[in-house]
Amino acid sequence: MTPSPPCPPRTFLFLQGPHGPFFKLLAAQLKAAGASVWRVGFNAGDRAFWPDTASYIPFDGLCDDWPTFLQQVFESQNITDIVLYGDTRSIHAQAITAARARNMAVHVFEEGYLRPYWVTYERDGSNGHSHLMSLTIDEMHKLHGTQQFDRPVPPSHWGDLREHIFYGALYHWLVMARNGEYPNFKPHRSLKVTAEFQLYLKRLLLIPVHAIERFVATRRIQRGAFPYHLALLQLEHDASFQMHGPFATQSDFLDCVLDGFAKGAPSHHHLVFKAHPLEDGRTPIRTDIKRLARQHGIAKRVHFVRGGKLARLLDHARTATTVNSTAAQQALWRGIPLRAFGRAVYSKPELVSDQPLAAFYSNPTRPDQSAYRQFRDFLLATSQLPGSFYAQKGRRQVLRQVPDMMLAQHGPYAQTTPQSEALRQQLRVVE
Repeated sequence: MTPSPPCPPRTFLFLQGPHGPFFKLLAAQLKAAGASVWRVGFNAGDRAFWPDTASYIPFDGLCDDWPTFLQQVFESQNITDIVLYGDTRSIHAQAITAARARNMAVHVFEEGYLRPYWVTYERDGSNGHSHLMSLTIDEMHKLHGTQQFDRPVPPSHWGDLREHIFYGALYHWLVMARNGEYPNFKPHRSLKVTAEFQLYLKRLLLIPVHAIERFVATRRIQRGAFPYHLALLQLEHDASFQMHGPFATQSDFLDCVLDGFAKGAPSHHHLVFKAHPLEDGRTPIRTDIKRLARQHGIAKRVHFVRGGKLARLLDHARTATTVNSTAAQQALWRGIPLRAFGRAVYSKPELVSDQPLAAFYSNPTRPDQSAYRQFRDFLLATSQLPGSFYAQKGRRQVLRQVPDMMLAQHGPYAQTTPQSEALRQQLRVVE
């Protein structure tokens, strides 16, 4: 029998990743597997979490210089794969376009679609750019419906929020205080780095105060003798909200929801807005909710909860509304009617209502539970990895699985099976 030819050498170029050491540890695993790794850093925060100076390439040029610089790195280091976290920031979007032109594999990490316990690994794009957007639930069943896999069980307590906030604060402090070697660096968000650091630090220091405030607000709703509907808020500066949703500002979404609720919900129903766990106060959400609720004449029926565990509120909610939050999948898992306005991987006709909002609050249609189980099982069998980017235990869980997935020829949605072969072209898998 003729032996198989050796696989060509792989060279991975890391761009910006999650705050903290995840990319450094992942690169070590890939090197142990025989691959070469490089890292382009754009600021002192990137540099601090990549200790190997021999494989670190600083970019200190202007934004307009980035495409030419990247092509030079591709050629000089014989890059075959690029690795990044989030695909919408300008430097990443340009890198993906350049990599595709060279037929490179594009490895995209993102927060888990089944948060908070999982992380997402995909090829080519995530969220509104994910291959999931073009797959129907029936096609998902054909791809992986007959495969057996172990469904990971979430722990009873998931506690990496503090680590997430800590690494965010540290990263922005490094950029604020030690960025002299990167004079042209501009953050991908509009807020200045100094302001970002101050918000992260304030959020970290106020965790105990916010916990008390959240407990009181949640208990008031749980003990209230009224039916209620839940609105799941996102960070206004989040890429999913900005790039894959129809609203320019959080206030626009709040006004839309309050208007639909005022027109369609029964007069004894209430509306609860739940803030994102990482909401840091850069937008005046609570103030806007109070102002808009008064304008719509429903101020006494509207509540605000600052972050916290979603399950405590979802367990008794009549409906859930969002732009495209991944937290909406917890509503689908419970069979709660869901109205989503933006592009999301779960925006399938079997799962998400397309009713006008007033009609939705008046008489909502429920998701197809069988279809959601098929959808969720497909995610768990493919792109969702148990663990997290920020807590040490969570990183270990991800790193036990993801290097082999990155070294595989095909992405997680197009493994070679009789059912998947006909869909391979649709998924545009990089061979």
